[in-house]
Amino acid sequence: MADEQNNGAHESETAYGRFHRRVLEGRAAVFAIATTVAISIGGIVEIVPMFSASLGPETIAEVTPYTPLEQAGRDIYVREGCYLCHSQMVRPMRAEILRYGEWSRAWEYQYDRPFQLGSRRLGPDLHRVGGKYPDAWHYEHMRDPRATSPGSVMPAYSWLLDWTTDPADVTASVRALSKLGHPYESTDEEWVRGQMQSQGETIVANLAQTGIETSWDREIIAVIAYLQRLGTDGRRVLEARETAQAEEADAADDTRTADASEVSGAGGSR
Repeated sequence: MADEQNNGAHESETAYGRFHRRVLEGRAAVFAIATTVAISIGGIVEIVPMFSASLGPETIAEVTPYTPLEQAGRDIYVREGCYLCHSQMVRPMRAEILRYGEWSRAWEYQYDRPFQLGSRRLGPDLHRVGGKYPDAWHYEHMRDPRATSPGSVMPAYSWLLDWTTDPADVTASVRALSKLGHPYESTDEEWVRGQMQSQGETIVANLAQTGIETSWDREIIAVIAYLQRLGTDGRRVLEARETAQAEEADAADDTRTADASEVSGAGGSR
């Protein structure tokens, strides 16, 4: 019986092999056409959404583009390969929501080009890290990760404390993003520099309160600005929606209570 089954399986495989070679490998034109069709379908599925806004994620007005300083920090984040160890996507799972906060919505990424979703978590997810720690924490974490997170395997990025950002480079990023539809007020280098300095000096002042002295044009300032922005738009929108829903529920309860009182009063008068 076993021999018969093995022989049957062998004959089936042989027959399939003959069919495969006869229909495809033996006919170069058919094989070429089939391959072209398969590749074309895969290419269309991957490429068309990139050039069609209607097929992209939902967008809302409450989410705004990164400021020039935050965009500079994002460029540094990509340059240093931070996405290789950190994700930026909180999944709708209880354990992740309890640890990181509300799960990520598609519209939160409308100004992320490219997305920094990541593929693994050697470090924690960062999509809701904005506002979680003070500026000084991020400064010390980049200088020496073990100083803020004992046992961390993250390498130090101490050069960020010394290297400076070039407003000309940031202006090039802002201009490129503006062409893609990011609504920046201006793309002039002087405006970009002024925006970077204004926001950077606020962070420098926060650091000075803890005894840290630096200047607004250091790369560490741009990275801090970017990290402190992550997830804040989404959190603000979700909190506003939750508040509005609670107010609507309270109003509905008040209406039902009032209606019940009127009915009770009418019944008592009779």
